[in-house]
Amino acid sequence: MFEAPGALLEPQTWLAFGASLGIGLLIGLERERNPTAKAGLRTFALVSLLGTLAALVAERLDSPWLLPTGLAAVAGMLIAAYLRDAPTGDPGTTTVVAAAVAYLLGALAGMGEASLAGALAIGVTALLYFKPELEGFSTALSRQDLVSVLQFLVVTFIVLPILPDRGFGPFGVLNPFHLWLMVVLISGLGLASYVALRIAGERHGAVLAGVLGGLVSSTATTVLYARRSAESEAMRRIALVVVLLANLVPLVRVVVLAAVLAPAVLATLAPAAGAAFACGLVITALSVRSLGRSGALPAPELHNPTELGTAIKFGALYALVLVASAWLSSVAGSRGLYAAALAAGMVDIDPPTLSALNLHNAGRALAHEAVTAIALAVAANMLFKVGVLAWLGGRKIAGQALLPLAAAIAGGAAALYALA
Repeated sequence: MFEAPGALLEPQTWLAFGASLGIGLLIGLERERNPTAKAGLRTFALVSLLGTLAALVAERLDSPWLLPTGLAAVAGMLIAAYLRDAPTGDPGTTTVVAAAVAYLLGALAGMGEASLAGALAIGVTALLYFKPELEGFSTALSRQDLVSVLQFLVVTFIVLPILPDRGFGPFGVLNPFHLWLMVVLISGLGLASYVALRIAGERHGAVLAGVLGGLVSSTATTVLYARRSAESEAMRRIALVVVLLANLVPLVRVVVLAAVLAPAVLATLAPAAGAAFACGLVITALSVRSLGRSGALPAPELHNPTELGTAIKFGALYALVLVASAWLSSVAGSRGLYAAALAAGMVDIDPPTLSALNLHNAGRALAHEAVTAIALAVAANMLFKVGVLAWLGGRKIAGQALLPLAAAIAGGAAALYALA
């Protein structure tokens, strides 16, 4: 951006210097509040401007060595200042590193990346400012918490990227990437729910975990909490609230998808989904009230928040259901739309929902037929969740979840029948 002789007069150049000055002032403002810091508001502003000037001069003179030289000079001056006043007891490592970062962010702005440099400066300032909170959070983490985080990072950022993203096996439906993504979802939801329960409290944390789980994956949430429900009576009550809410939230998501992709079906879909949601929510609310009368929900002891073993087992079951769904769809003949919705809906309602909406847009399915297919997928999904609860959590929690989910299915079916 500085190749032309008149580059100093270009608006981009002044934008770079303005961004650099703002970056230095922002980081310096935080350091100014620290009484032990040897650099404050003005120093950080100058350091950031120095980085921009170094980038400008280095490019104009074709001398890239100026940037690292300037960085070494900034670090050397601050280190010398701390060595001169060593008795204060503050080694000044954070301030020295922050100054180096401010210098490099200024250089980044000078290279034409002012927006990126500004965003990074905000993140750096937040890290510096929230030091007490970060230290308290780190101290509160147990060894198992750290192990769980590492497990999640391994399955997400090491295993998942190396898996092939294409179909294998019967009907080509076994996609290793998608199957392992379910493992990642269950593990990630486990960590998110664990944090929600610890921060928001048991009752409010359960509601938050249910809504979050419904937005991300109701299937993963059901698997996770079905497994945990067997730990104790308190955990079973928490799991029931989370699972019921997680399986009602997708009804809202279905309506949103239809509003975006096929608004013509909303006249039929919205009343049916609304009736299902209302009926399910009423019974769920009654269940939550009964839990409140039984006493406060004590915090559960979560031995492994990532639930990696449970996630892998369900990944295998998920693969079997996918193969069965593909086979059923292939032999269904003219009833393929409804059969596929029933089969595929057991593990995920989004694919049959999108298929039905696309068929309607293509003129191959009437609005009522598309909504019926979506309703069948939702019903199959909810009944499948009851089976998962019985398998992993026992018949007691499955029986408790059956009434609210059945009420949702019945409410949606009644509304759909009335609209026919």
